[in-house]
Amino acid sequence: MNSSPKPSSTAPIVRSSVLKAQNLTKQVSSPEGLLTIVDDVSLQIEAGESVAVVGSSGAGKSTLLALLAGLDLPSHGRVLLEGQDLTTLDEDGRARLRAQRVGFVFQSFHLIPALTALENVMLPLELGGSTEALAAARETLSQVGLRERMGHYPRQLSGGEQQRVAIARAFVTRPAVLFADEPTGNLDTATGARVGELLFGLNSDARTTLVLVTHDRELAARCARTVRMEAGRVL
Repeated sequence: MNSSPKPSSTAPIVRSSVLKAQNLTKQVSSPEGLLTIVDDVSLQIEAGESVAVVGSSGAGKSTLLALLAGLDLPSHGRVLLEGQDLTTLDEDGRARLRAQRVGFVFQSFHLIPALTALENVMLPLELGGSTEALAAARETLSQVGLRERMGHYPRQLSGGEQQRVAIARAFVTRPAVLFADEPTGNLDTATGARVGELLFGLNSDARTTLVLVTHDRELAARCARTVRMEAGRVL
């Protein structure tokens, strides 16, 4: 006979978080002594959620993003991505997890100049051993409106087109979380608005969690939640 108690009908529903930071701190040495860039930050982000990280320059936003993405390790605390503690993995382990479950969009695009738009988007799939890289890259570039520009090199594309290629490359692996660091920072207002539309459209369609650092108030306002930082702490 099973004597385990039945769950209460009034018990709260526990939602599983895709990303969790617990007492996250990052300190670095400086001529003035130990400098705290991220100071005891704890937060939880649900699957499919969109979160804007805002604050003044030097508040620790980009460092927090790097810690959440496993690009950097905290001095204290831990980060869990889909339940996996990033702080227990070595660099190779973090790199594998990033390749499988994380996408990145940066302010400066980071496209490889010697590769076409199509080849740039295929790259993460090829590195992961996918046999469907060509078809998936074509489909994703079409989704971002670049069907006619697949054979062009980055130097032949406008800033907005390069950022759309970068977004396609980030989404082509269908990541659990997309991190975007000032994704419209190098674009004019109109182009930045179009890139924002694209980010949120793909976020909604693919149910990919979106975490972005931005100074763009309109972009931040479109997120379901805003996290404000000041002097390394979440307010």
